[in-house]
Amino acid sequence: MYKNNVILSVIPARGGSKGLPGKNIKQLQGKPLIAYTIEQAKESKYIDRVIISTEDDQIAEVSKRYGAEVPFQRPAELARDDSSMMDVLLHAVKWMEGEAKFKFDILVLLHVTTPLREAEDIDKCIELLVDEKTDNVFSVAEAYRNPYFNMVEVTAGNEVRLVKDGHFTTRQSAPRVFDMNASIYVWWKDTFKAEKGLFLKKTRVYPMPRERSVDIDEPMDFRIAEMLLQDKQKS
Repeated sequence: MYKNNVILSVIPARGGSKGLPGKNIKQLQGKPLIAYTIEQAKESKYIDRVIISTEDDQIAEVSKRYGAEVPFQRPAELARDDSSMMDVLLHAVKWMEGEAKFKFDILVLLHVTTPLREAEDIDKCIELLVDEKTDNVFSVAEAYRNPYFNMVEVTAGNEVRLVKDGHFTTRQSAPRVFDMNASIYVWWKDTFKAEKGLFLKKTRVYPMPRERSVDIDEPMDFRIAEMLLQDKQKS
């Protein structure tokens, strides 16, 4: 709870993954990948309940072992490659409100694939939502490439040009741009139900360091996360 606001965290984790099969429970430095996100959510000072949305029995079993709740089985139609994350979250919200009779104010989405975030990152996103009276907050990392300086596109006429030509001669002089790091998303529950979107009138971003923003989608990402975790454990 933060300033009398009850907070629910939903961690979606479906069984299918084409880029890295079985990645949600794949062992990363001695623990299933999903365990990192569960532990971070439970270490948060503000999150009241941590639930997993999955259709996979093995993921459910591992999640319970690490202290998360698995109060329902995600419907098969919400566990396909093309399933909307907004629909997955809406299902979880409605189930917790209806079946579980759980009253809450803030919804926190945490993706399994960014295991290097810290509990403090989650808490700061929640604080930003409440203290700045925003509609929602999501985490980002400063982009490695900048569309105003070193990102190009090829037009239909085969012309190569900057994505955004602002005539900036140095990266430092170009506007700051960010990558959505697919880690932390926070909404007021009622705003989420009404808007079912991400880019709202009062959306704010929370910048995170790139070393905490690795998003595991393929084997190379997994290896990078391993190396960064090894370095963190050594230090």
